[in-house]
Amino acid sequence: MLTLTRKVGESIRIGDDIEIIVKEIRRNQVRIGIVAPREVAIYREEVYDTIQAEDAEEKDSLDKKSTEKEG
Repeated sequence: MLTLTRKVGESIRIGDDIEIIVKEIRRNQVRIGIVAPREVAIYREEVYDTIQAEDAEEKDSLDKKSTEKEG
């Protein structure tokens, strides 16, 4: 893992297309802005985890239906 130190208004670049900007720091919270192409999906981790869990459930459900039709 790469760990960087940034101040408010400073940014980090990821490749040519993604920029992460430190917008505000309050106590234990950091507000960031992200500039990225529209085709790049950006999620908070808890939202991403929920999406992954739902996708896994849907896949399991489809696999079970497929197995039932074959049997």
